[in-house]
Amino acid sequence: MSARLSRGAHSVAGQVFALQAVIVVLLITAAALALVFQARYDSQRDARNRSLAAAEAFAHAPGLPEALLSRDPTAVLQPLAEGARRASGLDFIAVMDLRGVRYTDSRPELIGKQASDVSRAVAGESFTQVFKGQPSDAVRAVVPVRNADGDVIGLVATGIDVENVTHAVEGQLPLLVGATATGLLLGTAGAALVSRRLLRQTRGLGAAEMSRMNEHHEAVLHAVREGVLIIGNDQRLILANDEARRLLDLPQDAEERAVGDLGLDPRTTELLASGRVVTDHVHLAGDRLLAVNVRPTMAYAGRPAGRVVTLRDSTELASLSGRAEVARSRLQLLYDAGVRIGTTLDVARTAEELSEVAVPRFADFVTVELLEPVLRGDEPSVGGVYSEMRRAAITGVRTDSPLQPVGDLIRFEVPTAPMAAALAAGHAVLAADLNAAMGWRAQDSQGTRVALEYGLHSLISVPLQARGVVLGMANFWRADTPEPFDGEDLSFAEELGARAAVSIDNARRFTREHAMAVTLQRSLLPRMLPDLSAVEVASRYLPATAGVGGDWFDVIQLPGARVALVVGDVVGHGVHAAATMGRLRTAVHNFSTLDLPPDELLGHLDELISRIDQDEAGGWRTDGAPNGDGNAHASGDGSGAGGEDPEPGTAAGRNSAVTGATCLYAVYDPVSGRCRMASAGHPGPALIRPDGRVVFPELPAGIPLGVGGMPFEAADFEVPEGSRLVLFTDGLVEGRDRDFDTGLRLLADTLSRPGRSPDQAASEVLDALLFPVPSDDIALLIADTRRLEADRIAEWEVPGDPSAVSRVRNAGSAQLVEWGLEHLAFPVELILSELVTNAIRYGSAPVRVRLLRDRSLICEVSDGSSTSPHLRYAATTDEGGRGLFLVAQYAERWGTRYTDRGKVIWAQLPLTGGAEPQPTAPLDLDALEDMAW
Repeated sequence: MSARLSRGAHSVAGQVFALQAVIVVLLITAAALALVFQARYDSQRDARNRSLAAAEAFAHAPGLPEALLSRDPTAVLQPLAEGARRASGLDFIAVMDLRGVRYTDSRPELIGKQASDVSRAVAGESFTQVFKGQPSDAVRAVVPVRNADGDVIGLVATGIDVENVTHAVEGQLPLLVGATATGLLLGTAGAALVSRRLLRQTRGLGAAEMSRMNEHHEAVLHAVREGVLIIGNDQRLILANDEARRLLDLPQDAEERAVGDLGLDPRTTELLASGRVVTDHVHLAGDRLLAVNVRPTMAYAGRPAGRVVTLRDSTELASLSGRAEVARSRLQLLYDAGVRIGTTLDVARTAEELSEVAVPRFADFVTVELLEPVLRGDEPSVGGVYSEMRRAAITGVRTDSPLQPVGDLIRFEVPTAPMAAALAAGHAVLAADLNAAMGWRAQDSQGTRVALEYGLHSLISVPLQARGVVLGMANFWRADTPEPFDGEDLSFAEELGARAAVSIDNARRFTREHAMAVTLQRSLLPRMLPDLSAVEVASRYLPATAGVGGDWFDVIQLPGARVALVVGDVVGHGVHAAATMGRLRTAVHNFSTLDLPPDELLGHLDELISRIDQDEAGGWRTDGAPNGDGNAHASGDGSGAGGEDPEPGTAAGRNSAVTGATCLYAVYDPVSGRCRMASAGHPGPALIRPDGRVVFPELPAGIPLGVGGMPFEAADFEVPEGSRLVLFTDGLVEGRDRDFDTGLRLLADTLSRPGRSPDQAASEVLDALLFPVPSDDIALLIADTRRLEADRIAEWEVPGDPSAVSRVRNAGSAQLVEWGLEHLAFPVELILSELVTNAIRYGSAPVRVRLLRDRSLICEVSDGSSTSPHLRYAATTDEGGRGLFLVAQYAERWGTRYTDRGKVIWAQLPLTGGAEPQPTAPLDLDALEDMAW
């Protein structure tokens, strides 16, 4: 508060208030003094008039001359004089003779005494005066008394004491003081109101600040080289300085006129009248280029705000800023080219991106031609003569260009044409005026004539080179843009072409690597799925857009009419992932021949991968040289240069670990209708029941292959007859824009549609779930499960008596006759004799025999022992050891598989019968029962 008071006291408003207050006090004081003196003067004048009137009246009173001439004038006149004095309110009435001796007086002690200074009345003159002397100071009047003849015979003096006159004035002093004080208060209050309003309007500024503000105002008005306009809310011009008048050529009487009446061009009028806030807005006013700023002013005293406009003449900077803008736009275009060119690693699309990024900001039309090997992904020849290329892209501001379309073969036959000259020189060539480019016109006179008529007038040809190798040609054309290309444009086009060439070369190399990986991947995948009775299968494989990801599937026929369904996924992309997939698929095939349960097979596969990783990380190359620390694992992502996958046979490829692969292995038995499966970090299958309901069986979670340390668990469940199993990789359901659970729901909705074959279902699944640009491989395997009919199965329980062998052999022969397979009776009897005899002799109960008539005849003998027989060659002196050899000779395939409670020895024979071995003498089957393995 004290600061505010101090600021107010030192402000112009405070000084004005102080000056007004002093003036008011002085004026009121002077007025009060004047009133006092006026009152005193008026009182004296009133006293004179009253005294003179009373004296005149008494002097002309009838009988006064006679009384003066009487013997005792005092006795006659004293009562009369006192009566008259009291009636007139005078202080004294004295009647005197010509000498001035008093006959009467209000104070009796003065009777007989002489009054002074009455000579003028004796001379016959009536007068008034302020008498100072004895007996008191008084305002008196002296009038002569005349007789009938007009002679002065006496004098009458009347008066009022000066003290009484002063008392009269003093009686008016309270009213005068009150009036003076009221005037002083009113004057001070008025001064305060004026000062307060002035304080608000001057914002508390002092004299120095006001002087400085005036100097600033004068400078803004007349000295600064930036135009200033102040426009009120009513669209009227309040102030315009000299520079604004000059820049806008305003009339002299512009102030207080509406903006629309200033005679400005419509664009300038609209800008000033719009009221919108602008910052450094470049505005063309006449032949001047102005930088305009518009800001609103603050509202004051409830009045609406206006706006202030500043104008800066930037005409001289226009050319410089134009060049800076061109440079900035070129830098922005180069940045955009780096971002937009090479996003897909597709050669043709990269060429299109080059043409799209340059139109229309640099050229009106852009064509890109590439060598044929580049389009295929092959390495172009080095140092060759390039006489023709294939047009890969064309982009223009209009669609009806006269240039040859995409796919046409473009020939460069005239050496002086810009294209051929650029290829020969190895750098960009400028043809600023195509009308004067005789080489270009000679190359195709008809086509160039049409192009010139169309409006093409300027050209820059840039060879696309990477690593010193020519990949193609980029041509930048101008038609709608009137300015031809210049030297700066030539440098920019060469820079743009160099950046695009790197992206095209990356795309070419990726195309080559991708084609190699896809070829390798497809060569390692099953070319044809087996035709089995247990399942009807359909499969699909789609490589990722970014490169092969190592997904695979397989259908493996197992003994006992069973089938193994396999899907897997190798982490990574490229040739290494495809090669790794081939190794894993081969390993699965090898382990499946052992007829292992799914969990054990995955355990052996995990152990094999761990051992391979350890061996390859040991650090020895095939040429005997060490590989350093063995940690140079490559994880190529197929992203072109710097991100390629290592090729097989390279040190990086050999040192790349397999860790990260997943696998799902399922075994389906059409006899029992059960399916047993295990997962190594792979998504479980979908099971479509006969009623169309889709379920996802829960599997024990397994770790990916190669991690090691944890056993795998298998799940066993029954598959209803007529069900469908769907195995897939995560690339089918999961992507950048879709999570795994959403993909599973979409897959379930697609699979629930009835009445489709596996092949039709596979196609519909891909149509519904396939991403526009898949980032991962997709492997899909759909299998319709079947059951083996009961009339194709024959089973017998075999007691532990060796004599039961012949009964089983006879029962088997009878079953073959029932099936119409009499031609297989002899080899089946021989195989049953050998296998049953061995089970009774060396195995343990229970012993069972099962014949399955599928696409081949399968003989199975099971027992409770885990001891496995071995095929060997018996010497001529041995008494036994030839039985299993004979089984191998007569069976198409044979083997052993282990169960939870023993083993099964099986032999498979073709139904049509094959070429049987011809024994030298008839075999005695009963004698064979005594032979040992």
